[in-house]
Amino acid sequence: MATTPYFVLSPSAVLSIIGLLRGPDKIDPNPAEDWHEAVVDVVIPALNEQANVVLALESVRRQTKQPRNIILVDDGSKDRTIEYARAFADHHGMPLTVIKRDHPIGKTPTIKRQSREYDADVEFILDADTYLDADDYIARTVEELYKGAGIASACGVILPTREKDRRRRIDEPAIHAFLEAHDEVDLHQPQGGWWHRVNRNLTALYRQQLYTFLQRFVYVGQMEFFGSITNPVGCAVAYRRKYIKDLFDKYEPVLGDDLTNSEDIFIGFALMNEGYRNVQLQDVTAHSLEPEMRNLPRQIYMWSSSFLQSCYYFDGLLGSPFKLLRRLRHRYREKHDPAMKELVARRQIREAYRQPFGVAHTQREGRPAGWIPFLAAFEKIAFPTALLVMIILQLWEPLIVTLIAEMAIAVGILTAISKGRRVKAFIQGILMTPIRYASLLYDLVTIGRFATDLWITGNRKWRK
Repeated sequence: MATTPYFVLSPSAVLSIIGLLRGPDKIDPNPAEDWHEAVVDVVIPALNEQANVVLALESVRRQTKQPRNIILVDDGSKDRTIEYARAFADHHGMPLTVIKRDHPIGKTPTIKRQSREYDADVEFILDADTYLDADDYIARTVEELYKGAGIASACGVILPTREKDRRRRIDEPAIHAFLEAHDEVDLHQPQGGWWHRVNRNLTALYRQQLYTFLQRFVYVGQMEFFGSITNPVGCAVAYRRKYIKDLFDKYEPVLGDDLTNSEDIFIGFALMNEGYRNVQLQDVTAHSLEPEMRNLPRQIYMWSSSFLQSCYYFDGLLGSPFKLLRRLRHRYREKHDPAMKELVARRQIREAYRQPFGVAHTQREGRPAGWIPFLAAFEKIAFPTALLVMIILQLWEPLIVTLIAEMAIAVGILTAISKGRRVKAFIQGILMTPIRYASLLYDLVTIGRFATDLWITGNRKWRK
């Protein structure tokens, strides 16, 4: 969610509107591989998730496409995460493998090691605090992966988990029966007091509006235009395992495990840099637990800093808009050069949004989807800076007019895309606007820390 345009009147929003008006690539793909035959391993990274891991496992148990292995990687938990997971897996006969670490080393090494130690076609990452709503979530993401060799990752729409969502899942028959058979299992949140519940619900309320706008509008336009978003939402995502293994083999000798402050953002950039696509589906959803409101600034920093760090590492991708003329010349040759036309006509495998692979091509011609991070980087730096300047110069009238107009458009779009809950979306959109503007201004802190790392301390130990 690092490319979130907190300010709706933005180039990114305009880009998405153009994508929606333009429509998707008209090519009807005929994949060379059958997705039904794909072998899937589910990897569940966990750290102190005894209250959530059972919900994650139950959502895997219900999937129409079952994984070959379910690998729980416990990153040094101090609670009963492993005990609860094993009890639930034994209760339902699930093929659970547990990897226990003595101390936390992070999610990045987990993804890397499982991509090397297992030989599945698809490595499906499911955070332990996330559960899949759709019973065909894995099937749909794998099916999408196999629509073309150029698709490296696929995820669904991610929604914030509210307290009532958790209660509803816990009351479902499979979990209810498990709890009755295991009196020792307690799925209540460790911090379950009213103040913590209010904090979590406030975050969920804000994120509900943010995620709806981003995933039901901005990402939809990006998918129509480029067939890709910048990076997958890493809490419930299917990767082509070989692509991920190759990625780590390439970057580990240079960066180790320091793949920025949020690994899914770096991975998304790296895959795009190779010419692959990161796909989001609109017809399957998952719920993920959000931090309490008091911890929101830290998560905003992690996402935004990882985005800026990835822009730094993949500057060739970021410079794609400046290579537009080269891409247009290449496209002209494909349409008018007889030799190129013959080559295209002889292709037996059709793939939408097809493009050459390799970093060399990115450096030479850029990528069409490079417009997404380029515009997002511009917004992330320019918008909070502009607001700060207006405040310092006390330009109150233009500032207020701008904010009112922006809020009206933002709430209008949010209301229009919130089918079935438009009145709620309208009210909540207005109430959550101050938090959105505060998040935008907080990006100034991120920019300052990033600039300090680059030009003062030289720190590159960027890692979640």
